[in-house]
Amino acid sequence: MNLSFFIARRLSTDKQGKSSISQSIIRIATAAVAMSLAVMIIAVAVITGFKKEITEKVIGFGSHILITNHDTNSSYETQPVIKEQDFYPSLTEIEGIRHIQCFAMKPGIIKTKTDIQGVVLKGIDRDFDWTFFKANIIEGTHFEIDDSSNVKHILISNYHAKLLKLKVNDDLFIYFIQNPPRLRKYKITGIYETGLQEYDERFALTEIDDIQKLNGWNELENEMVSGFEVLIDDYKELDEMTEIVTDKVGRQFTESGKKLKVTNILQENPQIFDWLTLTNMNVQVILFIMTFVAAINMVTGLLIIILERTNMIGILKALGARNRTIQRIFIYNSIFIMGKGLFFGNLIGISLCLLQMYFKIIPLDATSYYVDTVPINIDLLHILLLNFGILNITADILILPSLLITKIDPIKAINFN
Repeated sequence: MNLSFFIARRLSTDKQGKSSISQSIIRIATAAVAMSLAVMIIAVAVITGFKKEITEKVIGFGSHILITNHDTNSSYETQPVIKEQDFYPSLTEIEGIRHIQCFAMKPGIIKTKTDIQGVVLKGIDRDFDWTFFKANIIEGTHFEIDDSSNVKHILISNYHAKLLKLKVNDDLFIYFIQNPPRLRKYKITGIYETGLQEYDERFALTEIDDIQKLNGWNELENEMVSGFEVLIDDYKELDEMTEIVTDKVGRQFTESGKKLKVTNILQENPQIFDWLTLTNMNVQVILFIMTFVAAINMVTGLLIIILERTNMIGILKALGARNRTIQRIFIYNSIFIMGKGLFFGNLIGISLCLLQMYFKIIPLDATSYYVDTVPINIDLLHILLLNFGILNITADILILPSLLITKIDPIKAINFN
């Protein structure tokens, strides 16, 4: 067995040889490591939770990758593209692409007896992925597209429902400013709420064929749509998949001689993702401060332990032990202390995260933070990296105070009291 490790283990279990001062210092150092790791775990879980939650919501309203007409129009009245494309729906045959769906956009004005409110209608087809909206419908249900029905269905947000005093199965009238102006009556099948206020205030879902009729796209030789939405399997591969879709779609000309534009969710919503990127700096500052706190407390603890064991150091040197061997004894002893701190840090941090995850203890203002409670994302890899990082960095720092051992004279140390 390694001599340094053996002696360090005996020292860590020898309570009789420890003074009340060193015991107190060791407890403080253990608590500092525990609290530092707990704060790190909570900070990383909250920030990654924010990113995951908000990213999923933004993607739910749109998609990972968007294919539209290559024009400079930034409004919702964009130039349409032909629905019959070589890549639709065969683009899903590419590995990493999960789904592709067409859509059509049309801005309008909701009018009730007492109020009016702007809205953007998003027309969807039978291939629409309802997963996101099904999870966020709070009243009613989503609609099924039925060409044989004369009733036009709509899914509105809870924001519009409260503002205009609407409920499920109510009739809803929307005016469209065009030449000539149009009026449509819709039946509300469901009400959704995502907490992403910027989008809840804007969008409602209806059948795509109604948007096509309003825009006169159904009267053309080829059926037209506003564009296509592409969903991928792994968000981490967004840039790579965007490039693949661009090579497949964006570098070719359509039959009308125009090019299609390929953008991803980061390019379409830079303000939201720039804000999320800024949170990385907050995490980095927290990790630095907490590591510094843990390291300083461990350095203090190590110095106290060395001072307390000066006699032992002198005896070991007199017996022929090298400085490096004695240094390792105290570093190992410090690592045992850190190990106890890391155990309690993991216990506290993960427990608090689980409490928030399942019981939603801490609420938030959804209008400011896009979510109504603090989101938590527990990732085992993140926890392991935090444990390894704080242990490795602190252990490296402890080498410096352990150099004090090299300055201790054996004779003076044996006589030290």
